Amino acid sequence: MELWHNPRCSKSRAAKAALDEAGVEYTERRYLDRPPTARELDEVLARIGAEPWDVARLNEPVAKELGLKDLEHDRARWIEVMVANPVLIQRPIVVAGETAVVARDAESVRRALDSQ
Repeated sequence: MELWHNPRCSKSRAAKAALDEAGVEYTERRYLDRPPTARELDEVLARIGAEPWDVARLNEPVAKELGLKDLEHDRARWIEVMVANPVLIQRPIVVAGETAVVARDAESVRRALDSQ
C-alpha cells in the first residue's frame, strides 16, 4: 500500500492517521518532493477509474496560469502537465493493490483498506 501524501494538507494528514490507526503497512510518498512519472500517474488513474481532469486541482494558481480549465481533454497532455506540476494532483491518493482511491474522506480510506 502506498499513500501519496502532502503533510501540509489536512485531508492528507487525516488519511495518514486512518492508515496508522488501522495498523496497516504502507509507504508514504511525498509526491510533491518525488512526483510520479507519467506511467505511474497513468496507472494510478486507471486504478482509480478516472481521467486526469477528474483529479486535477483546478483552483491552484499554477492551474490558472496554465489555463487548465480550458485545456483540451487529451489524457497524455494532462498527465504530462500534472507530472510537471504535481501540486495539481488531488490528494491524498491511497494505492492498494489493483485499486487506488482519492482518499479525501473516511469512506474512501475504508474502500482502500477493504481492497487489501
